[in-house]
Amino acid sequence: MIAYIREFSKYFITIFMAIYTLECFMVFRYSTEEKRNGIYTRQCVFMFLTHGAAFLSLCVQTGDMEYLFFYGFEQIILFASICMFQMLYPNGNRLIINNMCMLLGIGFIMLARLSMTKAIKQFLIVVVSMVFVLLIPYIMRKYKSLRDLTWLYALAGVVSLGGVLFLGSLTNGSKLSFSIGGVTFQPSEMVKIVFVFLIAGILSKSHNLLQIVKAGSLAAVHVLILVLSRDLGSALIFFVVYFAMVFFATGKIRYLALGAGSGAAASVLAYRIFTHVQVRVQAWRDPWSVIDSEGFQITQSLFAICSGGLFGLGLLQGTPKSIPYVETDFIFAAITEELGIIFSLCLILICLSCFIMFVNISLHLRDEFYQLTAFGLGICYIFQVFLTIGGGVKFIPLTGVTLPLVSYGGSSVLATLVMFAVIEGLYIIRQEEEIRLAREKSIRERKRIRSSQTEKNAQIRDREEF
Repeated sequence: MIAYIREFSKYFITIFMAIYTLECFMVFRYSTEEKRNGIYTRQCVFMFLTHGAAFLSLCVQTGDMEYLFFYGFEQIILFASICMFQMLYPNGNRLIINNMCMLLGIGFIMLARLSMTKAIKQFLIVVVSMVFVLLIPYIMRKYKSLRDLTWLYALAGVVSLGGVLFLGSLTNGSKLSFSIGGVTFQPSEMVKIVFVFLIAGILSKSHNLLQIVKAGSLAAVHVLILVLSRDLGSALIFFVVYFAMVFFATGKIRYLALGAGSGAAASVLAYRIFTHVQVRVQAWRDPWSVIDSEGFQITQSLFAICSGGLFGLGLLQGTPKSIPYVETDFIFAAITEELGIIFSLCLILICLSCFIMFVNISLHLRDEFYQLTAFGLGICYIFQVFLTIGGGVKFIPLTGVTLPLVSYGGSSVLATLVMFAVIEGLYIIRQEEEIRLAREKSIRERKRIRSSQTEKNAQIRDREEF
């Protein structure tokens, strides 16, 4: 009986996930949230069915009721988050919130399968973070002076990253984080968001060369500190985000070409300077030749991905724990092995739908600072997804960054939740702008009608007097 449940559950999980993913793109058929309500409701149903089928499979196979209790608590939090966002911000975008909860749920499934201790820890971080995140759209609407705090953003970013450089602890040869009272922080995750605000604030004032150089100089300081800390994955994200935002602001292809050229030169330089970059490039080029050492991670990841097939081996049937750092850098391989290639492709498409919505929101905002902020956060998010998945499937060398909302890591989860909440706030600002513009148009139309009527009445009186 257990074997039947295990075997059938993976098909149900895949079907529910596929339907949810399809609904993510059906959203773009409609321009208003009112017309999308039916889609959002169906998404919630299939989200909870996907999570429920996965945790039921874990519970039945292990006989441990702890999985069902954990499922109950995490579903309460996710459902409460969706309801609270909808209640507090009725003009908000529910696709962003639904996808945020779906990705969190997928992360909980895999973390519970790999380590219940880490799953509970991640769950507690999400609970605490949600309390703070719920306030962010309100802050975005309330305080219009965020564009004027550019030097505060620069100071906060440089000080935070500099603190890690001088006080941070070494992790695999890189200084990524520091600990206070037993709690570990990775400031670069939050600084990504601050960095986007910084560049948006500078470029929204002007697109002239002076402003671009000013933004580039501050970006270079951030990247240089990260390079000195040997956090090259984060440095690459900052680098790409800067040039993407400059291109978006100016529309000039030459800035993309400059970014590509300087990026290529920096990559060659990093390869010659840092031995761990050489190790990762060697593992990427020919992992089989160093399978017992540098190539062990990537080869184990490839074995896991290839063994999963379309529908996966089923939860608890794979060997994801054979991959070092599977909960962080290689969680995509674990998902593919046990839940299948179709499920993993759906996961990628959900991330892509988030990015499309971020860009859509950016293009419809009237304020350039908000436009640049939404676009910059979108690039930051999707590029991190690309780096994580691309490294895990040997498309690019490993960079050591996590899969947002899915991988284990408190700083990463908090930063991504803040990112989604900021975008939600920008969407609400966009909706309020459209409501205001519609109201102003209506007022102008009424004035025009009254003026036209007054003119007609005057003409009638003139004819009567004549």
